[in-house]
Amino acid sequence: MTVLGAPAAVLFVDHARAIGGAEKSLLLLLEHMDRDSWVPYLACQSGLLADAARDLDVAVIDVPLPRLRRSVRIAADLRSGAGAIQRAAAEVGAAVVHSNTVRATTYAAFATTAVGAALSRAPGAQASLVWHMRDFSLGEGPPRHGRLDTAMKRVIASRCVHIIANSQAVAETLPGRTPITVVHNAVDASSYRDVDPTPFRERYGLRADQLVIGTVGRLRPWKGQDRFLRVAATVLRQVDDVTALVVGGTVLAEPDSYGEELRALAERLGIADRVVFTGHLEDVRPALAAMDVFVHAGAPEPFGLVNIEAMASALPVVAFAHGALPEIVADGRTGLLVPPGDERALAEAVLRLLRNPEERRAMGESARARAVSAFSPERMASEIEAVWSVVYSRREA
Repeated sequence: MTVLGAPAAVLFVDHARAIGGAEKSLLLLLEHMDRDSWVPYLACQSGLLADAARDLDVAVIDVPLPRLRRSVRIAADLRSGAGAIQRAAAEVGAAVVHSNTVRATTYAAFATTAVGAALSRAPGAQASLVWHMRDFSLGEGPPRHGRLDTAMKRVIASRCVHIIANSQAVAETLPGRTPITVVHNAVDASSYRDVDPTPFRERYGLRADQLVIGTVGRLRPWKGQDRFLRVAATVLRQVDDVTALVVGGTVLAEPDSYGEELRALAERLGIADRVVFTGHLEDVRPALAAMDVFVHAGAPEPFGLVNIEAMASALPVVAFAHGALPEIVADGRTGLLVPPGDERALAEAVLRLLRNPEERRAMGESARARAVSAFSPERMASEIEAVWSVVYSRREA
């Protein structure tokens, strides 16, 4: 799709300085989008995300998007951030503003009327704002005040012309009448093929023939590392020569007391000598390559990018059947799903795969095939570009 024979500009907005799951997804989109039809620009704060975008030949515009929760100058911050987005949109002549995170969307939605005027050069026009919603709520974890969260979502949605949800589970939490399209996240499966686990295993004292169950994620309570340890304790009591691997740290600068609590829990469970805590790893592929079974024991995920990363690594995924996991894992074919919160069932599923190596390998191969076919970056980019085309056509009508 082109505009008057020329590519149309898309201004992405993301508040993050570091690279989390939303930013990984954005970078894949930037890498695989059709540059003959769309020209990407990124409005964000300086940091790792900005650097990675520049490496992909994306022009980056530095905008102030400070944290709004508990801000003592929220009105001033909103005006400053919204004004910066407006100026960036006008500068690049954006046809679409694509907000990638909740905080970015809050700023962009606050600026909707002004941005719309800048884009169309018609005062009062509505902006072509696309909200990419990747979470169940507007904050991390379950909202403290559900009605307020719903009301705020309704307000933000009313300022958008389209919403992209990263799962059907997320789409079902969004109120209002704004059109919603579900576009699953993606993984570049080719980069997970043939990763040699030997250096990783040697680094952490794991033999080549040692069975490893593992989980990957930021060390946050809702990620479920405590549940994973309790499941691991059940598994390790029944199967010899198995090690539990906990991969993750505090990449976004959260307090690290949870990590200390996990180590204390491993001691209480009597498995501390059979659990490896790696801390944060910039590249999780070697850790995944070293695993035999991937376990997701956390709270309901709006998507859970690491699950398709594990699948791309030819790992069967064992998880609770809640959130977006049923959209990702084909139960009985690419992994095993168990009733939400049932730690005993989760342990039994892990034990089943450890005791049946042929089934484990077959599920792993099916998982990789599903990652390649259902979660490719090309598929994600094409589906998102289709949304932009609809948005632009509606705006021009």
